[in-house]
Amino acid sequence: MGDRTWDVLVIGASAFDIKIRATEWPAGGGPVHGHIRLSVGGVGRNIAENLARLELNVALFSAISADAFGDHLLAATADAGVDVTQVLRSGEFRPGSYLAFLNESGEPHWTIDDMGIMHLISPSYIVDRRAWFRDTRAVVMDANLSPLAIQAVVTLCRRYGVPLCVDPTTTLLAERIKPHLAHIWLLTPNAAEAEVLCGQPVRHTQEALEAARELIAQGVRTVVITLGEEGAVYATAEEYGRVPAMDVEVVDLTGVGDALTAATVFGLLNEFPVDEAVRLGVSAATLTITCAETVRPDLSLDSLYDWLL
Repeated sequence: MGDRTWDVLVIGASAFDIKIRATEWPAGGGPVHGHIRLSVGGVGRNIAENLARLELNVALFSAISADAFGDHLLAATADAGVDVTQVLRSGEFRPGSYLAFLNESGEPHWTIDDMGIMHLISPSYIVDRRAWFRDTRAVVMDANLSPLAIQAVVTLCRRYGVPLCVDPTTTLLAERIKPHLAHIWLLTPNAAEAEVLCGQPVRHTQEALEAARELIAQGVRTVVITLGEEGAVYATAEEYGRVPAMDVEVVDLTGVGDALTAATVFGLLNEFPVDEAVRLGVSAATLTITCAETVRPDLSLDSLYDWLL
């Protein structure tokens, strides 16, 4: 597997993140002052950029609009070191977008996403590129794909013996992952997504550990459940534990889970023990929390190891 062309093939959404933080809470429908920030995003694209900044050889399967917005998305992703030769361009769809109204703590109070363009990542698109699965060490997928496209990804990963990491993305999309739990190498839900996947409440650390062990019992090889300010818990068939969050000033929580997924994948591919791989993930998440961008532009191996130590 070490002779394969790509370290990671990432399949998922590319989008623009529109993040709104009001300086006062809206009341009665009247206007308020605030800050609006636009940055490149999309779960799959974010994970791919984070992995590339950690010096892995990464290719992205995604779909973007054939307009100036798409041009910017494509250029920003390529500039980070991601291979974007297989990204589809289409003039028939709006660019993927994610709107988040952030509270004073940098947490999304409510969100809207428009990912209709991801219908272009069809089963035929996946199967036509099956050689890319043969030539990669691991695949990372977000749940913005259709159920049939997800099935095609799982089938090709099984055929070529490629480890599959899945980010469930949202509580609504997590349902699409449930039929495939037995074929997942690494699963990285937050607490709400874990509840959907395992069918039991996840309100605190102990319940998260129980949920992680339940998902292992359903066939997942490694589970990492993120718990915000409580850090993350992890489990495999042999071990389980918790990695606490680091005490830093929160600027923006958008993209934090994507950074954690990417750095954990990096650690596991480089044969770190599971607990150390998760510590890398929490370190990447911490660096991202302190940044206004969805992906920290100065993320590097040196900065990650500095936080880890």
